[in-house]
Amino acid sequence: MKRGGWPVIIAYAFVCAATQVLWLSYAAITTETARFYGVSVSAVGWLAEIFPLLYVVLAIPAGILLDRWFRPVLTGGGVLVALGGLVRLGGDTFAWAMAGQITVAVAQPVVLSAVSKLAGEYLPEDQRAGGISVGSAGSFVGIVLALVLGPTVGGHGHLERLLLLEAVLAAIPAVALALALALRRPGRRTAEHAAIARGAARVLWALTPMRILCGLVFLGFGIFVALATWLQTLLEPEGVSEAAAGGLLVGMVIAGIVGCAVLPPVIARRGAERTFMRGVVIASCGGCVAMGLVPWLGVRAVVIAVMGLFLLPALPVVLTAAERLAGDAAGTAGAIVWMAGNLGGLVIALMVQVLVHEPLAAFLAMGAVSLLGLPLAARLSPAGVSPEPGHRPAPAAAG
Repeated sequence: MKRGGWPVIIAYAFVCAATQVLWLSYAAITTETARFYGVSVSAVGWLAEIFPLLYVVLAIPAGILLDRWFRPVLTGGGVLVALGGLVRLGGDTFAWAMAGQITVAVAQPVVLSAVSKLAGEYLPEDQRAGGISVGSAGSFVGIVLALVLGPTVGGHGHLERLLLLEAVLAAIPAVALALALALRRPGRRTAEHAAIARGAARVLWALTPMRILCGLVFLGFGIFVALATWLQTLLEPEGVSEAAAGGLLVGMVIAGIVGCAVLPPVIARRGAERTFMRGVVIASCGGCVAMGLVPWLGVRAVVIAVMGLFLLPALPVVLTAAERLAGDAAGTAGAIVWMAGNLGGLVIALMVQVLVHEPLAAFLAMGAVSLLGLPLAARLSPAGVSPEPGHRPAPAAAG
């Protein structure tokens, strides 16, 4: 029985938060960053866009490494995040900024993909949904911090001050996670080598429930990324300021953090994944339509908060289901789920980019895409994954 693993989970959540803070460091101060480094706004965009691109490439290798050497690989991921924050302090040039971002972007698949396996290694089964929720919420807390710290600490030409603070925020949790992993040994996972030997990624992807879970994350996380990327641009023609649009996004993420803290453990106990996912689809579709049709800012604030309350907890709900499905290959399963989410972010954000000068069409298109999740949600079993004979753990049971 695994007990006392919560310090590891909490330290990990702070590393996740630091990763997201570094990812979105420049997102809220793009124009000032371009001026500081003497580059175009488009170039500054690549400081954030490099993350999902590298995630799609590195997700599966990261998951395999986690399943083979979990503690040293996760420790190394945290250290690499801290190193990326320090690299950005190397000089006042765009090259140093990009070098630091690439360093963190390489570490991100390792860090984020570890959430399901970390809960499986350090928490008893009845606490794993809560552990996955806390780890996932750490990422969303980091997004809020990035949106707040950018203009308040790094605005008005104080980018160096922002980078120094964020380097400290990355270094402290990396050390805490390394100590927590060193001091608390996980329970023994006896089937781990069998899972690795049989090709975890290939076998997991062959399971229909895994593909359903990935499809849901592709759509849900993709809608969230598209809104985070283009909301201000879509609302600008109606006179919504950059600050107001940023406030809407912060409200959405805060509502999602509250949802992550409350909903996933309850859903896991009741086996209500299918019902919840249907609610996510309806909230996403209805919210996108309302954002396009309703002109009042207050109503939009309520709508986008409700969307956050459903969309963001969907990620830990899916990760919990993936952990149950994958068993000892939970690291690879987490990597596959996160890769699907990042791929969805790229695809749906690009779709919205094509329609960015037609805001109503863009919002309606996102609503239509959301509806694709209904048949996927209908195929979930009441416990979130469709039982298959001998699937626990799935890779080890494959022939």
